[in-house]
Amino acid sequence: MKQLGRILTAMITPFGADGALDVREAVRVAEFLIERGNDGVVVAGSTGEGNALETDEKLTLFREIKKALGDRASVVAGTGDNNTRRSIELTKAAEQCGVDAALLTVPAYVKPTQDGMLTHFGAILEATKLPCIVYNIPGRTAANMLPATFAELCRRHANVAGIKESTGDVNQFTAILRDRARAEVTFWAGDDYIFLPSLAIGGYGVVSVAGHLVSRELRAMADAFDAGDVDTAARIHQDLSPLIAALFTTTNPIPVKWAMGTYGFHVGACRSPLGAMPADLQKTLEPLIAPYRP
Repeated sequence: MKQLGRILTAMITPFGADGALDVREAVRVAEFLIERGNDGVVVAGSTGEGNALETDEKLTLFREIKKALGDRASVVAGTGDNNTRRSIELTKAAEQCGVDAALLTVPAYVKPTQDGMLTHFGAILEATKLPCIVYNIPGRTAANMLPATFAELCRRHANVAGIKESTGDVNQFTAILRDRARAEVTFWAGDDYIFLPSLAIGGYGVVSVAGHLVSRELRAMADAFDAGDVDTAARIHQDLSPLIAALFTTTNPIPVKWAMGTYGFHVGACRSPLGAMPADLQKTLEPLIAPYRP
């Protein structure tokens, strides 16, 4: 199965002043992220305001970003939905765009059962040859995929590439890593703050928000941990923690999108129903991002 990378950033989606999708700027953001050391990007995920994008906008992003990045980086398409048929259709269309993998989120709002999750993901996995990352984020979806359910999904479907795990629960992380059916199934932390702790119990990578700003530092932290230099890894983790906390003071992606605007990207405002960046948070975030500004 194709290796998708260790440091993946769930990239923002730029919009013009009129609110329309800015594809050219999206490509520029993607190229910047790869130049800054990311192995790949997740397109049209929650950080990319996937719920606010139309299907044709998503497919345009998948196609144009992959065309621009080529073999230099992985492009993971956010194709999961709480409608199984719609998820299948979008995943198959994304595959035709040439993307490297799909990100499939546990269905939101409907609160599926564990058996329902197996049926939903199974139908999508059977409809595509793409490697697929399962995204478990109960804080947004109100449904938690249990480790046993993920392990069963891996046993049934060889194209499960791994999991983006955002419970923040180290006990759940441990159970997933202990019980995964295949050694090549990859564990990506779904939250920046817990990337280093996840490495300590056998995790591999991160699907990041802070990677827009500090991907080099995230890689240096992981490399130090791999080399046995836990003190250096811990110091980097501690140094980044105020920035990471500030990025989640209000709903993601509002802060990181604003931050990328200060980096010179024409990102536009978040689409409704997300709100504007609070003025007080701008004052808090500005000195935290300044050391990493290109």
